[in-house]
Amino acid sequence: MRLTSEFWVSALVRRINGSGAFAALGHKGAAEAGAIFIKFRNADGSYDLFGPAPQMVYDETKPDERQFTLLQSAVAEAEADAALDKQKRWDRDLWIVEIEDYRGERSALFPLARD
Repeated sequence: MRLTSEFWVSALVRRINGSGAFAALGHKGAAEAGAIFIKFRNADGSYDLFGPAPQMVYDETKPDERQFTLLQSAVAEAEADAALDKQKRWDRDLWIVEIEDYRGERSALFPLARD
């Protein structure tokens, strides 16, 4: 059984805020199964945008694990927001988690899909 999006996002925000980084909820989606996007602020002020990895990269033996793939890299905040607005027009149930962490430990904060 897979964790609900609401539970997973809540745990992610709590874990990141407890690690010395900062996370906030940018948009609340469907509690049960809304897609999760991550807007990551880099030290130089640019943003990276991550979205759900394709279903084919998930490990069926770990149903509670979510993975993310890079959608945009080193873009202005307005560009990241425009991409998220486009996603919201298509799917109002999505979640957006905004993260700031200048320590360069992004892969320790949330799981990235392997290429």
